[in-house]
Formats: sequence, C-alpha cells, structure tokens
Amino acid sequence: MVAQLLLFIVSLLLVVQGATLATKYSAKLAENFHLSKYILGFIIVALISILPETFISINAAIEGTPAFGLGTLFGSNIADLTLVFAILIIYARRGIKIESKVLKDVRLYPFFLMLPLLFGLNGHFSRIEGAGLFIAGCLFYYLVFRNGLDTTVEAAENEGAVKSIAHFFTKHKNKLKHAALLLFAMALLLLGSHYTVTSATAIAQSLNVTPILIGMLVVSLGTTMPELFYSLKSVKRKDDGLAIGDILGSVLADATIVVGILSFISPFSFPVKIVYITGAFMVVASFILLYFMRSNHTISKKEGYGLLAFWVLYVVVEFFSNK
Repeated sequence: MVAQLLLFIVSLLLVVQGATLATKYSAKLAENFHLSKYILGFIIVALISILPETFISINAAIEGTPAFGLGTLFGSNIADLTLVFAILIIYARRGIKIESKVLKDVRLYPFFLMLPLLFGLNGHFSRIEGAGLFIAGCLFYYLVFRNGLDTTVEAAENEGAVKSIAHFFTKHKNKLKHAALLLFAMALLLLGSHYTVTSATAIAQSLNVTPILIGMLVVSLGTTMPELFYSLKSVKRKDDGLAIGDILGSVLADATIVVGILSFISPFSFPVKIVYITGAFMVVASFILLYFMRSNHTISKKEGYGLLAFWVLYVVVEFFSNK
C-alpha cells in the first residue's frame, strides 16, 4: 500500500511536470510562428494542456478501466470551470475581465459540452459517436481560429511565419531546443500517466473504493495543474484573455476531442451515473460560469467564491455517490 502510494505521488508529479513543460515550450514555439495571443491561449496551449488527461485516459483503456479515464476527464473539467477560476480570482485579488471576443466564441459552449452526455446516456460510447465528438470539437476550434484571426495584420503575420520557417534551422537554433524539450515533456507525460493509472487502481482496491472516485477527485486535480500554472502567470501579467482561453479551450477539448479519440480507438462502456452526476455537474458549471462572464464582462470576487462553493458541493456529492 505504501509503495503504491509513493508510486502514485511520483507518477502524478511526472504528469504535472511534463504537462507544465509541454505547455511552456509549445507556447514558445507558437510565438515563433507569430500566432496571436488569442489563438495561442484558446487553441495551442489548450490542446497541449489536455495531454495529461489524454494519456491517462488512453492508458486507462489499455489497462481495462476506461471509466477511470472518463471520470478523470469530466472531473478535471469541473475543476477547471470552478476551482481554477476561483484560485485565479483569489490570487489576483480582483475580478477577471472578459473580452467581447471570448463571449462571442463561447455562446454555444455549454451545448458542445452536452454532446458527450447525450451520446453516453446508454452508458456506452461507440466508434460512430467518438467520430462525432471529434468532429464537433474540431468544428468548435475552427470557429475559434477563424474568429481569432486579425485580418488587418494577417498578411504581415503570414510573411513573418514564412520567414520564421525559412530561418528555423539557421538563425533561430533555440527553436530546436524548444522542440526537443517539448518531446521530452511528452515522454514524461506518457511515463507518468501509465503509472498513475496502475498505482491509482491498486490503491483503490486496497481501500475498497471505486477507482473512478480517485480519478474524479484526485487525479483530475493533478491534470488541471498545467492550465492553472499557465493561467496564473497570464493573470499576473494582466493577460486575462490568455488565462480564460487556455481553461475554456482545455475543457472543450477534453469533453469532445479526447473522449472522441478514446471511444473511436476502443468503444467502451461505463457506469451511467458518470453522465447523470459528473457530466451534469460539468454542464451546469459551464452555464454558471458563462452567466458570470456575461455579468458586466467580469467574474467578480463574489462570483469566484460561488464557483469554489459549487466545486465543494460537487466533491461532496461524488464522494457519497461513489462511497
């Protein structure tokens, strides 16, 4: 038991460290190609931030516990939409400002999050449903990417990107370093995710609790660390749009693209209460967050504490429903 607990802690630390490095160096590479901050936060960093959940979910499926991966994905999303925003507001000691462009892109956000719930009402994800989720996620990101382009500077950015590629191997050798470190970070993620799943499952069996509970309430918190660290740095620089884009982008990708890939590779069944309880909390959290975002285009301190209280309620409900 002690050995498994130590292995779990070390594995989760590997996941967090690997994801943090991957987020950092993917952002550096994206900046080299002159992508806007808006696209950088909502798409590039967000897609890298979901690597921990992705690797853990795939490893869980390989180990024969796909529900562990699904619980981790949904639990991580709820933490991102509530706990992480609350921490950002408490850390910044001010409200988080919301840009009009963000509100325009997230009008249909909760409805995209509802797709995995609708597909999973029967407690099973098929390959067709997985493909549908993947396409829906890609469609959302396409719309964000299109809206995020600044047409007045698009030509200049494209010219800069071409020059950046032309000098990639000659003038800017540090890019090779960033790329190598990104690959190293992904290797850490892969290794850590494998042992996180195996050790968490062993601990759950020792404690006579379902592994899904550990995935929802423990592993999911570890996988939110990349978004949290990146967003804290962004808020400190008063780049609230970057922080919000990273978090919202990660959540959407988890619920659509990652679940889609997982079920397309290997269709799986799971306890339907993951949809009715965890999934429902995820969608409700998104509606509450968007309501707060639209109120004066700011998430206030009071609303931040409200999000924290919602996350505590979620933890209590999950604990007693999976006890």
